Amino acid sequence: MGCNSTSVRAAEDGKSSMQMLVSTLSNVDDPSVLNALLRGMLKGLEGRRDVVAPGNWTPLVAKLDASGDGRTRELVSQLSQIFGDEAAIQRALAIVRDANASVEDRIRELTSLLSQQNREASDLLESLLDVPALQLSAVRGYAAIENTSAPSVLLKRYPHLSDELRRAVVETLSARKQYADALLASIQNETIRREDIPTHVARSLEALLGERFVDVFGELPKLGADREQQIAKWKTQITAAALAKADASRGRAVFQKTCGACHLLYGEGGNIGPDLTGSNRANLDYLLLNSVDPSYDVPAAYRMVTILTTDGRVVNGVVAEEDDTRVVLKTVENPRLAIAKSDVERRVVSTKSMMPDGQLDALKPAQVIDLVKYLKTTEQVELVK
Repeated sequence: MGCNSTSVRAAEDGKSSMQMLVSTLSNVDDPSVLNALLRGMLKGLEGRRDVVAPGNWTPLVAKLDASGDGRTRELVSQLSQIFGDEAAIQRALAIVRDANASVEDRIRELTSLLSQQNREASDLLESLLDVPALQLSAVRGYAAIENTSAPSVLLKRYPHLSDELRRAVVETLSARKQYADALLASIQNETIRREDIPTHVARSLEALLGERFVDVFGELPKLGADREQQIAKWKTQITAAALAKADASRGRAVFQKTCGACHLLYGEGGNIGPDLTGSNRANLDYLLLNSVDPSYDVPAAYRMVTILTTDGRVVNGVVAEEDDTRVVLKTVENPRLAIAKSDVERRVVSTKSMMPDGQLDALKPAQVIDLVKYLKTTEQVELVK
């Protein structure tokens, strides 16, 4: 009873806040202020769908559409989709289909539609795979809504894709059990190589498929027990003499490929793990311990969270934000993925880090030494030409 009362009060408070925002928006003409308020409204509704529009939303839309500011119209369109406005949904679908629309507009509307579980948008994904600039968004899009054609469509194209797109396919096919079954079959028949499965994906597949995955893939590497031996091995190679000959610019390129998706350094990279700019990068032991066994001592804020949604999607990430209605994850694939709490069937917090075990083992010794040389820098270096 108490939980239900809290939920009702939260919903009523949210509705009242939205109504106040609409009233405020009706009296604002400055585009920068309007857009700031609309962004705040959109953020407050992130992860939700089929929300009842606040009173006077329709006349406000007419006013804002006539304002002439393109960014305002974009934000209004996204909000209208959350409110179930069929005209706004159809306009968004038209933009996604329009080959003459900008790539940015098509990706933005596709992302908005998929977040609203729009089936028509999901059905467009196969055709979008033929547009180079939209391929990555299309591959990722199959994870948002279960689409029975996804495994066959993606696996058929897999041999002809770039490394980045292949990784995206593998990550997408590990997001749902139906997809994962097809991915496992492809690993078994060697259509997809075992070494093409990143460790974090293998963990997800093991959790999703259990022993069936282990029987095909083999036991996942467990480096925790022998981390001292691993560190000792690398310390014999990463000597002062070796670092003197290493190239920090080449190391920056290695960082971008292996670490940059999750970590910031000098303002560049992903924002899933800690920002490394201010970390203890001068200490080789620190670098090796966190590279060889990243799960040895994981701060609570960076522990991997696995969420199973009511429609069967599996998502791994770290919690960025959370309130009474949604949880926002930072994932390898998406820096901000909002999930309505009403869509969460199960949630598990792991003691594991999102950072894969054995990261250094996938590199050549010279690459590891270049990477360490870059990590020990005190200011940004030019990227190798």
